[in-house]
Amino acid sequence: MTEAVLEQAPAPGFWARLRQDVDCVFDRDPAARARFEVLTTYPGLHAIFLYRIAHALWVRGWRWGPRFISYLARVWTSIDIHPGATIGLRFFIDHGSGVVIGETAELGDDVTLYHGVTLGGTSWRKGKRHPILGDGVVVGAGAKVLGPVTLGAHSRVGANSVVIGNVPEGHTVVGIPGKVVQTRRAPVQGANPQGIDLDHHLIPDPVAGAIACLLERIHLLEQRVGTHGCIPGGTEPADECRRCDARLVCEPNAVLNVEG
Repeated sequence: MTEAVLEQAPAPGFWARLRQDVDCVFDRDPAARARFEVLTTYPGLHAIFLYRIAHALWVRGWRWGPRFISYLARVWTSIDIHPGATIGLRFFIDHGSGVVIGETAELGDDVTLYHGVTLGGTSWRKGKRHPILGDGVVVGAGAKVLGPVTLGAHSRVGANSVVIGNVPEGHTVVGIPGKVVQTRRAPVQGANPQGIDLDHHLIPDPVAGAIACLLERIHLLEQRVGTHGCIPGGTEPADECRRCDARLVCEPNAVLNVEG
């Protein structure tokens, strides 16, 4: 039986990559209004342009020149992208300040990073030491992805999370250290053309969930032993939380009465 050979489409050229980097801004930033505005006022785009130039020289064996270009980009934009990093098509850095991408990092197509993101290493040894991000990954503001870990396609990292392990495709990770909290939600009709999910406010909070679970269990135990709240031997609901501010946690909408 003859097997069909699928020919891959040729990779876009240098200028085509830059045009796609510009075009993707309008898909992911509702504040973008005109190409001239984007070209002249978006530091993330400026850093990507300079990275594309530096990387093209890096893969041709140049070293000092690409590093100096990346240094100039960092001074100009506060974004540090090593020229040795591998970054796919339609890469978008929103706001940009404080982003760091290490030498052996690998990013797929349609990746989105917010300000303060670090794709860093955990070893001083040479070789692979930075993360791999699949297609369509979104990393929230201030998040850190450390070491040679892999984030599967279309996964999301919550703001200020620290990821030190692999994340399955289509999953969401939050917390320190990062924990997987949900699979990818069903795509919303009329969403981003690349299927990128930017609804960070819909990411669950595992810490709040754990605290709520503990409060519920404490309440059940108090009911079982006939004790109410902070006062030893309390027998009435009114005895609960009269000597501390725990009621602010248990009943956020209640008026707190604290004895002097």
